[in-house]
Amino acid sequence: MRYHLLLVLCCIISITGTGQNYHAVNGSSYAGSLGTGNNPASIVNTPWPWDITLFGIQAKAVTNILTVRNYSLLTSPAEARYQISNKNEARYANTNYNINLLNARYAFNRNNAVAAGINIRGYTRARSSRFAYVDTLHNLDQFLIQNQENIPLSADVISSHWIEVYGSYARTIWDNDQSRLNAGITVRISRGLAGGYGNLRNGSFELIPGPETKYGVKSLDAFYAYSSNFDKWDNDLSQSTNIRNFITNARAGIAIDLGVEWLLKEGGIRSFNDADDEYWDYTWKIGASVLDIGYNQYKYSSNSRLFSGLKQGVEATDFDQKFGTVNGIRGFNDSAATLFNSVRVPNGLFNVIDPMRAVLNVDRFITQAFYVNAELSLNLSPLAGDQRLYAKELNFITVTPRWETRKFGFYLPAQFNNEKKFWVGAAVKAGPVLLGLHNLGYIFSKKSLQNGGGYLAIVIRPGKKKEVTREKKDRRMQQYQCPVF
Repeated sequence: MRYHLLLVLCCIISITGTGQNYHAVNGSSYAGSLGTGNNPASIVNTPWPWDITLFGIQAKAVTNILTVRNYSLLTSPAEARYQISNKNEARYANTNYNINLLNARYAFNRNNAVAAGINIRGYTRARSSRFAYVDTLHNLDQFLIQNQENIPLSADVISSHWIEVYGSYARTIWDNDQSRLNAGITVRISRGLAGGYGNLRNGSFELIPGPETKYGVKSLDAFYAYSSNFDKWDNDLSQSTNIRNFITNARAGIAIDLGVEWLLKEGGIRSFNDADDEYWDYTWKIGASVLDIGYNQYKYSSNSRLFSGLKQGVEATDFDQKFGTVNGIRGFNDSAATLFNSVRVPNGLFNVIDPMRAVLNVDRFITQAFYVNAELSLNLSPLAGDQRLYAKELNFITVTPRWETRKFGFYLPAQFNNEKKFWVGAAVKAGPVLLGLHNLGYIFSKKSLQNGGGYLAIVIRPGKKKEVTREKKDRRMQQYQCPVF
């Protein structure tokens, strides 16, 4: 039935929507340009004069809407199966992703550094009231029989995806034998590629007396909207033309990041790499940042709708009949309009607040190349209130022990996120490549693919210049001296 497809579509939209969560290197002095998204001040406390992230990608998702079974990264995808949860519970999905394109960092000296790059980012979150669902249902009446105790029904979804160009600057504020303070700022100019939101409210139903089990719809309000650049897509045009039109018709947004890092030094610390790295060493490093202070804006599509004032006498079977043969969003709008007294087409712009958050990061040097990092991330965007649209970060508490040198690193991040899920991940750095998983269940479990994610980054850094000692120089010069007889 059509409403089966609608439920699955909502699940897919919620999950495929999953910012900068390279947990392994958060707080590390070797993060370089990858550290910009976690704290702009971090780019000045890096031993390399420059580095370039050629490409990076990160994705993370958590949901109880469905479960992927019989599949891990070590098994064949052909064996994978998915199952929509049949539990009687509230449903949620929270996802994010980011793609780094040519992110670069350059240090003018030890006290001043800049960074710049292009990112594509996206956040989606969805939540519903409690409901039960089984995949043998054939119509809305059968669904309502399963959910008599869950009325009224409600659901919300918010999604925001954008491309951004950013520039960062960081400098050392003070530096003495005991401590060093660095501060940084990032300015992001963005274009909202795809945005949308929707909600169902006051979904109330009542049993109609009679020999058959039938339900009448007492009340229902529905609203859905998405960005107008989708309306510019024309299948008769080339893909490159459509993409150009899609981006050209996107709206501009802006955001800033602010951060500080306080390094505490103690005598006797020695770098595992070499004496040149001792300037960057510390016993404690405490970072604080406020990220994504800003928003993205979108123009309403002409297909966005606000439905209210349900007509008298509407039954559940009317929904089955109206939407059973719907073809496209325009057909959906036409069918829905016959069920409501009030139909409005919103116009103008809508804003989605970026996932603004406060991050506290503490990095502790243990011995040689061993460190432990702890991070607390608190969402600030919900402070805007329920009347505003906002994205949220999934991170909450993360603890990462690591062994790390200039060229190699092994990381074991453990995180407890805002959906109350505990994951243990792992990552490895080998030369320019950083590869990690948010959840090792991707390998050791066959039912965890919907909860977790991973990241991959390729970062180019300059090689270490080899210094020739005076003793080596003397030996080389002796090769060209005349023999003594």
